[in-house]
Amino acid sequence: MSDQIDPGCSELHDRYELVRQLDKGGMSDVYLAKRVTDGMLVAIKVLRPEFTRTMGRDMFHREIALLKNLKHPNILPLLESGEQRERLCFISPYAEGGSLAARFDEGKFVDLDGAIEIARPLAAALDYAHEHNVVHRDIKPGNVLFLEEQVVLCDFGVARAIIRSGGERLSSSGLLVGTPHYMSPEQASGVSKIDGRSDIYALACVVYEMLMGEPVFDGPSAAAILRKHRGARPPSLRVVKPELPEHVETAVHAALEKQPEDRPATAGQFVELLVG
Repeated sequence: MSDQIDPGCSELHDRYELVRQLDKGGMSDVYLAKRVTDGMLVAIKVLRPEFTRTMGRDMFHREIALLKNLKHPNILPLLESGEQRERLCFISPYAEGGSLAARFDEGKFVDLDGAIEIARPLAAALDYAHEHNVVHRDIKPGNVLFLEEQVVLCDFGVARAIIRSGGERLSSSGLLVGTPHYMSPEQASGVSKIDGRSDIYALACVVYEMLMGEPVFDGPSAAAILRKHRGARPPSLRVVKPELPEHVETAVHAALEKQPEDRPATAGQFVELLVG
């Protein structure tokens, strides 16, 4: 791996050849690499130093190892974890089709049929994971990928691995695990024990953005956005886009209810409501 752009991953040097940096920011820096044994392209995500400092390495690696058992066609698998200059990292296959976030950045909007086409496999992935007691905690357009025209969710359970290995030190540091624009009210309130209905809320946020071209809530800071998730009423879709069927707005607003028990019980049920 080239030291010019490699943050220094001695543990992975023999197995991966770094190609280039893909992204920087959020919880991790992302690198494109090639597996030496078979040429497979992978994404190596290196957690930001502020997260790594608060975390127990052994617990993080154990959590990632458990997540390797999630097998679903719409879940991008986690291959392994490692360390780069004392920064924790995890590795998954590289999705050459890019992300939903990248399509948004390119101005590619999604109509209702397209939104349902993307939401359906995401819901299938979520229902499978929730049945296995795994909550994603960070559903967002950047984690919705296109792998050979297949819609897949990436970073499944990584937020949980970070939280479990960070423990009280992570909470006391004030670091935010997740993305404010897509956080459920309970996650925005710092509730430690959340269930799959939090992911359903986040999925509804993604569907809203696909349909409207902007997030449900926005603001000048993460704190301002989180306050809206906790207390503000979601905007009407049909005021801006009256051509949308009434049942679509009803479905999205149902999944965006503030109380988890008021939302659809499963992601699949949410998509059924969207279809009408």
